[in-house]
Amino acid sequence: MSIERFEQWLTRYKHAWETRDPDAAQAIFSDNATYRVTPFREPEMYRSGIRDYWVRATTEQRNVQFGYEMLATNGDTGICRWNCRFDVHDDGRHVEIDGIFVFVLTDDGLCSQFQEWWHERSSPITG
Repeated sequence: MSIERFEQWLTRYKHAWETRDPDAAQAIFSDNATYRVTPFREPEMYRSGIRDYWVRATTEQRNVQFGYEMLATNGDTGICRWNCRFDVHDDGRHVEIDGIFVFVLTDDGLCSQFQEWWHERSSPITG
């Protein structure tokens, strides 16, 4: 699979996060997908579980800005470095995250396996 194919998927992921749209997020995963937020947490399972996770994770986020850089592909697996910034509405924090995604795409361009590693720093919202 080409880097362009993975970047197409990441563009849809970016749109889903920046618009905080759980339906858009759900639509880019296969029916039986697994979504592992951190290595030590049980994965979210299937499209419905992924949608529920996105509702919980993004409800209080505002001003989301997501970026990425594709690092490598091997067959149906892609690796990228990503970053995201957003404000958390309910507690007045500005959050910056930097991380790595490893994900597997199906022939129809949906993600069947998703794994994140990331680190976060936060500060009070100013201004």
